[in-house]
Amino acid sequence: MTYTAPVKDMMFVLKELAGIDAVAQLPGMSEAGEETAAAVLEECARFNQEVVAPLNWTGDIQPSSLANGVVTTTPGFKAAFQQFGQGGWQGVQHSVEFGGQGLPKLIGTPCIEMLNAANLSFALCPLLTDGAIEALMVAGTQAQQDQYVPNLISGKWTGTMNLTEPQAGSDLAMVRSRAVRQPDGTYRVTGQKIYITFGEHDMAENIVHLVLARTPEAPEGVKGISLFIVPKILVNADGSLGKRNDVWCQSIEHKLGIKASPTAVLLYGDGKGDVGVGEDGKPGAIGYLIGEENRGLEYMFVMMNAARFAVGMQGVAVADRAYQKAVGYARDRVQSRDVAGSSGPVSIIHHPDVRRMLMTQRALTEGARAMAYVAAAASDAGHYAAEPEVRKTNMAVYEYLVPIVKGFSTEMSLEVTSLGVQVHGGMGFIEETGAAQYYRDARILTIYEGTTAIQANDLIGRKTVRDQGAVARGLIGQMRTTSKALAAFDGGDLAAIRHQLDAAIEAYDEVVGYIVANFKADIKGVFAGSVPYLMLAGTALAGWQMARAALVAHQQLAQGEGDAAFLKAKIGTARFYADHILSRVSGLRSSIVSGAAGVLALEEAAF
Repeated sequence: MTYTAPVKDMMFVLKELAGIDAVAQLPGMSEAGEETAAAVLEECARFNQEVVAPLNWTGDIQPSSLANGVVTTTPGFKAAFQQFGQGGWQGVQHSVEFGGQGLPKLIGTPCIEMLNAANLSFALCPLLTDGAIEALMVAGTQAQQDQYVPNLISGKWTGTMNLTEPQAGSDLAMVRSRAVRQPDGTYRVTGQKIYITFGEHDMAENIVHLVLARTPEAPEGVKGISLFIVPKILVNADGSLGKRNDVWCQSIEHKLGIKASPTAVLLYGDGKGDVGVGEDGKPGAIGYLIGEENRGLEYMFVMMNAARFAVGMQGVAVADRAYQKAVGYARDRVQSRDVAGSSGPVSIIHHPDVRRMLMTQRALTEGARAMAYVAAAASDAGHYAAEPEVRKTNMAVYEYLVPIVKGFSTEMSLEVTSLGVQVHGGMGFIEETGAAQYYRDARILTIYEGTTAIQANDLIGRKTVRDQGAVARGLIGQMRTTSKALAAFDGGDLAAIRHQLDAAIEAYDEVVGYIVANFKADIKGVFAGSVPYLMLAGTALAGWQMARAALVAHQQLAQGEGDAAFLKAKIGTARFYADHILSRVSGLRSSIVSGAAGVLALEEAAF
């Protein structure tokens, strides 16, 4: 159950597809080029392989536990998290001013992938902390940033995101938690939050909860939600820790996967803290308003978008881990003769259908990785480019890609981890082999931080219809440029890749046109195809990146550069992606353009 970080593939994507050299040309990023990336990735790989990955199986069989409101994490987690903080890994992408490394998202993204591949449960704590840091940097006051951000970056404290309530899942308009302003400017927060990842644990000195709640005079719906900092332990003026706040862990969930990650039910204002009562004589956790009242959802979306991209990387990560496990088993497991004839049984990696499954795992993982890294580079240009128009264009591309990275990468992780079990055969269904853990862990990824349908609805409404398909068609134009480069090859792998890429481009373009043209006239029909549209876009865009990779690999081979075996494998994987995965796009096109009638065919009573 070892993990080997795919640093060579990561560096290939960073350099050849995502453009690390171009990112290093952005203002303030001059030291963040290929050499820095290679050094960071090598050290990150060492840390995760040696420290974090060995705890993955332990966490599955010895998950976090709760007693008297105190959560004890898996043995080894606390020590590993201390090393994580001391190594500066929480601060890779965050401001140097507050103790971070100030590196671009493009370098931070493979670090996120490695951490999640090593141990998905462990990685969830830093993931939520990253989101809390980003929200505070966007909407917090200077005093709030000074008080909280350095401790979050150092790993002394961790952060959470408190949205969900028993009656309010994805529909945040139904949030009922209450925040009453006090004469000293603080608020007393009461209510119950559920599904709070690392809402209680023993790995850090303090937990900084970011909580959505309503003030008494707030308007109904999402326009009346505010965002508050509610620390587990109050922070004194000198930065030391003070009284225990009135926020308490009532229970933690027993889950299908990610068992080592404590998913808490938190009670605010239950009278268990040391902060007494408010001006009205009622208990409540002490909270501090972030930004302005009634703009909480706007601020929380900063955190949610950071988390959604990171969850997409979780999909890539667990897929890669499952692929590595399957390859190792396929090489070792001896069973049945080769279909071409042999003197005895062979390892199952010789069997064609096992090869098909392994290639599917590999191609999907590499395609999703490349698409996500390219999105990260767009984010960097969107934040740091000198020219306003360049920032605007790149940020629009990144925002378009976020729901695709989240939705496509997590959906594909279910396919890849399921195939991992299948490669193992009956042994895959036995927990002790470890293949099932990746399958179980991956199952939450399409659900939390917004289900695939929520990502798909966002992709249609906010990211395609709002600009009449402009960003999508801009990407399609770039795909056509790649196709023209492939046209120089009359036969072989690159010609075959171009054939499937061209079909995918036309299908993608047609679907964008269909959505824009029919959104107002047949909104239910359009949304009936929302998830297929997301999957079509993800499949096509990842396939485009694989085609670009094949072009680079072919050129380097022709010039005698690079690792020949690696480059040949890249071309072969891109060819497989084109033939077996990119070819799915035409079917998705049909289900989007012509499939709404079937989706909506039955009356409610017929189900």
